Amino acid sequence: MTDKVKVLLIDDEANVLAGLKRQLRGRFDVSTAEGGEPALDLVKSEGPFAVAVCDMRMPGMNGIDVLGALKKATPDTVRIMLTGNADQQTAIDAVNQGNIFRFYTKPCPPETLAKGIEAGIQQYRLVTAERELLAQTLAGSVRVLSEVLSMIDPEAFGRATKLRDWAQRVAVLLGLPHPWQLEIAAMLSPIGEVAVPPELLAKKRAGEKLTPVEEDIIARVPETGRQLIENIPRMKAIAEIVYYQDKGFDGSGFPGDGASGTDIPVGARVLKVLNDLAGQGTGLIPSARAFAALEHDSGRYDPKILARVRKYFATQTEQAAEKEDSFAELPVSGLLTGHLLKSDLKLDTGRLILAAGSTLTEAQIAKVRNLNKICRFEEPVRVKKLTAPA
Repeated sequence: MTDKVKVLLIDDEANVLAGLKRQLRGRFDVSTAEGGEPALDLVKSEGPFAVAVCDMRMPGMNGIDVLGALKKATPDTVRIMLTGNADQQTAIDAVNQGNIFRFYTKPCPPETLAKGIEAGIQQYRLVTAERELLAQTLAGSVRVLSEVLSMIDPEAFGRATKLRDWAQRVAVLLGLPHPWQLEIAAMLSPIGEVAVPPELLAKKRAGEKLTPVEEDIIARVPETGRQLIENIPRMKAIAEIVYYQDKGFDGSGFPGDGASGTDIPVGARVLKVLNDLAGQGTGLIPSARAFAALEHDSGRYDPKILARVRKYFATQTEQAAEKEDSFAELPVSGLLTGHLLKSDLKLDTGRLILAAGSTLTEAQIAKVRNLNKICRFEEPVRVKKLTAPA
């Protein structure tokens, strides 16, 4: 017997729905809707459904309209048409417009319909499992890249962590359609720096004058970042945000492809503002002075985004709304996987090992413990306490 999943039956005749429900009871978790509009309302309130079985001839929305609307509302739902109107054009329209999985004519033997629904459920599980696997691959890839950055260049990672926190809030503020893309792009924005010689990064961060060749290497960091990111499934849009992160709204900056204004991805326009604000200071919240510096060269920034971000941060304070007793000061030997660093983790020489904001992973803990065998750390380390399991 097939494991019960949610199946939606749609027909304008209540007696037909009752008969179908009796036939399928015990095999599936069946819901019914008398017509197209009630079906779409049910999908909103009780969906998603693995399979939808729909009649063709109904008042108002016909079966093709309903299945087409279902495809937009819940693309993963497998769609089956059950109809007494079996002309060729109906079948063609159902396939082309409703993207149906099976087409059955009335009267349909109960076992035939049940087998069709079972096949639809298998298809639904295949699609959703593939999507889940893709999501896990994406999340794992981002974690690996972030972890590599945290260990190779903890200073860049610390800055990226702050950018990510800002991006989370700003994406919601601006109503971006895919806020997670901006968050990941902010976290991975400096990943291209892994290809830059450490000596050159140190020279740049010290504010020393760079040669034209060195300036070109630094300018192409977003290009390297895009090359690293775009090979990951579902990351093309994020790769483009990273690629255009230094592009001015007025067309200035890298890349020199002539793009300007709204030709630049909106996520990149936001990241440009956040990046340059972060470059103006070390605070948890951008200062009024940082915004003034950007507005002095306002042509480089989307004016609407800059104005809204400034208005938002003007209402924020440096003090996080967290209780003091949620933190602890520990020796390096007491650090555990999952601890969130609230202070930089440094050697006694001042060398930065992991930046504040890092949530410690097994690989990072292994690195810290190995270093602790041969080096001395500045101690204690301030961390957010681990939440006890429920």
